Amino acid sequence: MTIYDQKPWLKFYGDVPVSIDYPRVTMVEALMQSVQRNPDTVAYDFMDYSSIYKQFARDIDQCAAALAAEGLKQGDCLTIALPTIPQGVIAFYAVNKIGAVASMIHPLSTAREIAFYLTLSKSRMALILEDHYAKFKEVEKETGLQTLIITGAADSINSAAGKPLPAEPADPMVKSWRRLMAGSYPPVPPSTMGPDDMAAILYSGGTTGQPKGIMLSNYNFISEGLMTAAFRKITHGDKQMVMVASLPIFHGFGLGICCNAMFISGGTSILVPTFTPDTLAEIIHKKKPTAISGVPTLYDALIRSPLLEKADLGCLLSATVGADTLPRTVKERFEDIVRRRGGSVQLVEGYGLTEAVTGIMLTPANAYREGSVGIPCPDMEAKIVKSGTQETVPVSEEGELCISGPAVMMGYLEQPEETAKTLQRHADGKIWLHTGDIFSMSEEGFFYFKLRLKRMIKSSGMNVYPAQVEAVLYLHPDVRDACVIGVPDEAQIERVKAVVVLKDTAKAAPAMIEELIRHCREHLIKWSCPREVEFRDSLPLTRVGKIAFTVLEQEEIAKLKAAGKYTGK
Repeated sequence: MTIYDQKPWLKFYGDVPVSIDYPRVTMVEALMQSVQRNPDTVAYDFMDYSSIYKQFARDIDQCAAALAAEGLKQGDCLTIALPTIPQGVIAFYAVNKIGAVASMIHPLSTAREIAFYLTLSKSRMALILEDHYAKFKEVEKETGLQTLIITGAADSINSAAGKPLPAEPADPMVKSWRRLMAGSYPPVPPSTMGPDDMAAILYSGGTTGQPKGIMLSNYNFISEGLMTAAFRKITHGDKQMVMVASLPIFHGFGLGICCNAMFISGGTSILVPTFTPDTLAEIIHKKKPTAISGVPTLYDALIRSPLLEKADLGCLLSATVGADTLPRTVKERFEDIVRRRGGSVQLVEGYGLTEAVTGIMLTPANAYREGSVGIPCPDMEAKIVKSGTQETVPVSEEGELCISGPAVMMGYLEQPEETAKTLQRHADGKIWLHTGDIFSMSEEGFFYFKLRLKRMIKSSGMNVYPAQVEAVLYLHPDVRDACVIGVPDEAQIERVKAVVVLKDTAKAAPAMIEELIRHCREHLIKWSCPREVEFRDSLPLTRVGKIAFTVLEQEEIAKLKAAGKYTGK
């Protein structure tokens, strides 16, 4: 028996259950259980409109009946390309009621990306913003797209009440959301979809090559939602958890925790379609949520908003961050503002990946460990193995994180070889997901994220870990943001480059470059230190707010190609 089998992290659970009895139902059935328990509780808040659970259920039923009348049936796939607005969450559960599959994609996807997603998922029907009609129409013939349901951000049930219905769209393949939701249809017959059947497709980031379609079952979503809800304590005495959903519903974090975990636990989700620091600060000030979750860049932007200094932050009972490494300076500045504004919550890290819906590790209350992403949630197992093997490594030694448990995906859509590489049956007979992330575990059972396997720089034959170099750069008092990349180099294979945003851009000068390199040399082995530093006013971000290091890498390659100096593939 290894230390991982002993699960040393369990002693930090407190009153969190070690295991949970997850209902063997579909997602919409789990949500309807919340409706039965809390019919008059607010399910979601959107732009000052509050939908209680029994109204939410009626809207889901109506949407399901409308979609079925338009031809969506069990086993079909509906593509949902919307920001975090009521139409998106209503349709998500309506699709589930029919027994169909929801394919969740970014509303700002390009026509080429849309064609890829529609083809992979075999979607013949899509729910989109009316402004994006042209992109979907462009790929109609090559994808077999048959029906487009269009809506506007202000088209939700509440804001459309009392307004005349829009005219029938001129294009016969186009249907109006508002007209569908106002129609009369026969009820949807019960589906035979089961808890282990695919309910949704989410997509990997796609920063290199084509994205992978991640198949997730009803049981994946329900277990992940309830385990994180239990860990975060959805209820605090008589106080119901109110979560700010400022992350998008096409992302596992936004859909799985900010929305689904709330709904199947009877909590309230505040839907935020477009994030700005001032918008989020105002919501905290006015709505007094008990929980916020986000990526590090969200918190970094939030703490710069003067509106946050006016809010009573005593309402916050939970503040978690994931999807990227949390700079210590961001954590300290956020907690300092919280203390000054009447709160005591700590900003703690968690860890997750879309292949397990989203968060499956969280930091327990009052058990912060610097640099740790916490411990596994109830029913999730974790261990660290030597990369490329199934052999576990000793405590504190680095290796690849593997996870097992009810939140682990079904596999990659139409990619059996990739699925077989990622989901492996180990000697214990269990299926383990090889995450591709390098971790270590302490004797206490706390896990520490080191880097993503694919994000490593090979410089002069030595391994350089960008996350390690970035952590050192963040220690410098003049650095606001930093991203470290490898630039193709004939002599070194790759040379280490840092792209830095300074707190005071006026300091961007050669002397500061020398200062940052000197600073790195004080903390790092020579070959890990940047050979060059570039200053920028901002860093590119992915669609979920992580620093887009691949964009910076591609820019460097483009420069080399333009100069005729690129020798790579």
